[in-house]
Amino acid sequence: MNHSAFDVTVVFTIYKSVGSDKYVYFTFILSVYIASVFVNASLMLLIIWESSLHQPMFIFLFNLISIGLIESTADWPKVLQNLLSDTQTSSYEGCLCQVFIVSVYATGTYSILTVMAYDRYVSIINPLRYHTIMTPQKVKQLLAVSNLIPIFSVSGQLCLTSRVPLCSNTIPRLYCENISVSKLSCLSSQWHRMSTLYGVTVFVISAVFIVFFVLFSYIRIIAVSIKASKDSQRKVISTCAPHLIIFINFTLVVLFTIIYNQFTRNSTQSSSATWVSMLSTGYASFFQTARTPSTSPLSGQAKVVADLKPKKP
Repeated sequence: MNHSAFDVTVVFTIYKSVGSDKYVYFTFILSVYIASVFVNASLMLLIIWESSLHQPMFIFLFNLISIGLIESTADWPKVLQNLLSDTQTSSYEGCLCQVFIVSVYATGTYSILTVMAYDRYVSIINPLRYHTIMTPQKVKQLLAVSNLIPIFSVSGQLCLTSRVPLCSNTIPRLYCENISVSKLSCLSSQWHRMSTLYGVTVFVISAVFIVFFVLFSYIRIIAVSIKASKDSQRKVISTCAPHLIIFINFTLVVLFTIIYNQFTRNSTQSSSATWVSMLSTGYASFFQTARTPSTSPLSGQAKVVADLKPKKP
């Protein structure tokens, strides 16, 4: 069948397999959601109230927390509602809005993590020029770029997706996300091919740039740290490790979700694996902000400047 996209009501079929366990899932998801909101909101208030945290690192962290809160608020309240409802549906427009927020969150998180990698790179490679390079104007520019690029790139994807005719209206997931929604489309459609090509192109270009830049930053940091004292090396590790752990953790969850969605196309497949996939995404959002370092990359920097500077022969 071929539907006009905006006349379609999307049905989430996974909830049928939950059965009497829905209250267990409801309690668990609600607890994780409340804990995530509490931790993230507390961090945001701390950054606002504590003047010593009004530095580039924590400004980027504030932005990272904000998009995480927006994404979790767009997803989990709807999931909780569906768990207690007799019908689990959404309008196609609402589904696309949810896809937009989830996609901007994913790409925006990578953008901010990349900017944070640059901040750490400057603070360690050029510690004496850090404040000269990371000026308030520069921070504003980095924030603008890291937020606008995801918004515009995702908007382009959704403009193409919204034009694709639909041949299905069931999604075997907890909520709407890009891969599941794209599977509703008629594969023979020209708009579907254009949407797929656009999505793959943006993904490849973004992934190559982000991975290259983050690897380059840490290779240079390691190269400089090798020549420093043991104490300076420990400080560099304590500064960079949390960011690297968050980056790797988030990447693994995203890859798991992408691979899972590509190889599970039918609603009759194991629902438990779907729950693991989606709950792990929620865990990534909570872990990402909870594990963000509580110390500035400049913390203790004055003590190690001399060691990190190249030694004269």
